[in-house]
Amino acid sequence: MNHDEAEPGLKVVDAFDLDDELRSLLKPGELLRDELGRRHRLPRYFYEIPSHEIALNMRLTSHFAMNELVLNDLREAPRLQQWPRYIPCAVRILANYLEQFRAAAGASVHIAVNGGYRSPSHKHSQYASAHMWGTAADVYRIGSTILKTRDAIEKYNEIAEDVSDEIRVLPYGHDVGKNADDHVHLDLGYVTLVPREISEDRMEQPQEHRPRFAFEERRRKERRAVVAADSET
Repeated sequence: MNHDEAEPGLKVVDAFDLDDELRSLLKPGELLRDELGRRHRLPRYFYEIPSHEIALNMRLTSHFAMNELVLNDLREAPRLQQWPRYIPCAVRILANYLEQFRAAAGASVHIAVNGGYRSPSHKHSQYASAHMWGTAADVYRIGSTILKTRDAIEKYNEIAEDVSDEIRVLPYGHDVGKNADDHVHLDLGYVTLVPREISEDRMEQPQEHRPRFAFEERRRKERRAVVAADSET
């Protein structure tokens, strides 16, 4: 099956319209401080992922599915382990950089459990981390190489940095949260994405009679090909 043709448009939700428990866990629009005391505003717009099966089949790029970036364990808040799950829309941007990193590395890239999106309520979420924006990934294996040695981590850190100046990596070490000794950490910073299909406003109270959501248009290869052809004429 051609996933680009069959994939339904992703549902985009305004997290202020979610129920009280979800809002308290996702904390849309709240300011958090990073380890240096700088403040960053948490994302407001999320994709709603209905089920594990859909996450497995939902391709963000040729080689990365949504499931890899929402996979977590008991360290995540219990409600956020249930379906539907919610992930910031900027995950699309991360997936495209991961695709470029995969091409540069010349091998498959495997993301750790808890290595993609982590909510502000996750037990690892002590400071503002790009994981909370859906713009960070912890990679534990590339091809057949398990990333647990200095040489392996530094090799792939260098490859990641060569992909783009936007990618930040953590050096090899043992200071958890500031260094990495069993994975390659890549992040894009505190990026937010508002899909073009949803309308923004300043209201931060739930709109029970007019919930704010939208469905993205399908991404299709033939549509992109037409646009590319038109731009060349």
